[in-house]
Amino acid sequence: MADERETWTTEEFGTSHEGWIGVLLPDGTVPAPAFFDTGSGPNVHKTSHWSVYDGRRGRIPRAAVLRGTCSCGWTGPEHALDWNAIGEQDLEDAAADEADACYDDWDGHTTAVEAATIPVPESVTHLLEQLQAEIGKLGDDSPLAALRAVRQMEAAAHATGSWLARSAQHTTTPAQAATALGLTESAARRELARLGRWSPYRP
Repeated sequence: MADERETWTTEEFGTSHEGWIGVLLPDGTVPAPAFFDTGSGPNVHKTSHWSVYDGRRGRIPRAAVLRGTCSCGWTGPEHALDWNAIGEQDLEDAAADEADACYDDWDGHTTAVEAATIPVPESVTHLLEQLQAEIGKLGDDSPLAALRAVRQMEAAAHATGSWLARSAQHTTTPAQAATALGLTESAARRELARLGRWSPYRP
């Protein structure tokens, strides 16, 4: 049974920094997921979407605070909900500004993560952008030729990444690699293993 909620990721950092709107109750605790009987046999809907915590449905409590939350463990500043102002309005509409602020806080967090990563020389960044643009132009004329170019690019990246990953493994700690790549330590280990072509489970 999947736990449904709106989440955000960046293309580079993926689930290492997956964000969402977190909820705190008046006592400062995080509520459990909410369950809804769909009325179709044993099927039960499970969600942690912030908007369901309005205290109007059975055992589902009422949120006191919204805050940006990230899978890496980061949490943003608290945005209190004014229930006197919310009244009987739908929470998703009434607290839209607080929800947007949570996203902005998380976006600032990922910007800080990116700022802490190891810089890539501008010349290399420019070459990558130029290559992407050239393949895009080629795709306008011949999609298959562009796909072949993409495959060649993947093969080149695979070959280069293999020895680079092995070199990085012997010269950096998992914590250093994680910070440099903007990933969690476990994700950095998996990424080095993927690029280096070894098992992530090896000792």
